[in-house]
Amino acid sequence: MARPMRTWPAVLCFSLAVVLEVMPLPGPLEAMKPPIAAMVMIYWSLMWPERVGLFIALVLGLCMDILHGQLLGQNALALLVITYLTLRFHLQIRIYPLWQITMAVFALLLIYGLLQVLVEGIAGLAPTGYLRWTQIVSGTILWPVLMGAMDRLRLRADYRKPNIN
Repeated sequence: MARPMRTWPAVLCFSLAVVLEVMPLPGPLEAMKPPIAAMVMIYWSLMWPERVGLFIALVLGLCMDILHGQLLGQNALALLVITYLTLRFHLQIRIYPLWQITMAVFALLLIYGLLQVLVEGIAGLAPTGYLRWTQIVSGTILWPVLMGAMDRLRLRADYRKPNIN
């Protein structure tokens, strides 16, 4: 008998990521707010590649575009690219220790930021300056904590005893 797929941890994390992305913070903290949606997308496509894929990245990216009031497709494109790279190399990334996974996440967040700068540049929007890069650094610093919290949630869902009726 096959175990039912429990997707509630991913749905909970994606919902929380959307809420945290649009939640305003005080001035100095707003500059340090990490790209939570991108980090959550990286985590779930790294750990559950058979359940979380490009379609979810597209939907999450379009939601982020609408909620932030940015160009339609800006976040979607960036999330699609980093999700594709994560799905492509998930077996290689997962075998490394945490500090190397963190460096891989830094590279993915850097690609995410560069794609957003590229789209804004093509559209002729004013550059955001150093703010985007401080967000990438703060996301890299926050990654081990976020990964640990989501690991606990994922393992709780994966190894829960099935109900016997």
